[in-house]
Amino acid sequence: MKNYYVNKQAQSNGDHEVHTEDCRYLPNLSNRKALDKHGNCKSAVTEAKKTYTQSNGCKTCSLDCHTS
Repeated sequence: MKNYYVNKQAQSNGDHEVHTEDCRYLPNLSNRKALDKHGNCKSAVTEAKKTYTQSNGCKTCSLDCHTS
């Protein structure tokens, strides 16, 4: 299980990207919200959507959940 984080700043398309703890695109501390540990990106994105309804997996670290 890995720690997941959601970017507080939306991308240009409105998505808030979900990242793993070891992602090269993990946002700075001030721009991320912790989602706790998850076994996969799907449960992490579900958790992120409780705060940011337009959440999406990072293309690099959460490809299975990257939809746009």
